[in-house]
Amino acid sequence: METAQQQRTENQRERLNKLYRFQRHFYDLTRRFFLFGRDDLLRQMNVLPGERILEVGCGTGRNLLKLAQLQPEAKIYGLDAADEMLKTAGAKLDAQNRQKDIVLRQGLAEQFDYQMTFKLEQPFDKIFISYSLSMFPNWREALRNALRNLKPDGDLYIVDFWDGASLPAWFNRLWRWWLALFKVYARPDFLEFLKDLRTENAGELTVTPVGRRYAFIAHFQKNKGISQ
Repeated sequence: METAQQQRTENQRERLNKLYRFQRHFYDLTRRFFLFGRDDLLRQMNVLPGERILEVGCGTGRNLLKLAQLQPEAKIYGLDAADEMLKTAGAKLDAQNRQKDIVLRQGLAEQFDYQMTFKLEQPFDKIFISYSLSMFPNWREALRNALRNLKPDGDLYIVDFWDGASLPAWFNRLWRWWLALFKVYARPDFLEFLKDLRTENAGELTVTPVGRRYAFIAHFQKNKGISQ
């Protein structure tokens, strides 16, 4: 018999599949015009050879392939809740013969586990979330789960929409209207939650603005003494 949690998980999966069933075909073409800071984040991560890197909410695989170009010797993994997006990501890996270099898995951000989901013996060295956190209904649980799946002293990187406080008022209104069309909303409380985690001694937080607070890049380095 299906539990309430399983039903909620399946409902979320179906909702995302419905949303991206057609969008996935033109997603990368359109997002390049307003998802700023993604390549900056990939460079800031300074991925080293052999490191285990996970993108939560990997979508079409665009960032994974860019990262593989920056550091071909990294071990790269991608997680997404939408099977439809993973179809596009898988097709890209096939086209570039990267199937053995990048591992894709379906799952929710708040539920994945490095052992059960990816069959790894050790947690990830780095995890990043690129413009997906603003679409996670359970984003607090997703952030805590990301930290659980990081090694002590591991790094969590996030790029996402900020509050636009330094943008012209007319642009801010237009920008928020445009995001709402895709059911995406700027959430300044992401950073407040990360600050709370810092005060809990979970790690150290550094925040870099992108485009007059259009977006932010956050680096949260997990405390060395925290294993879970």
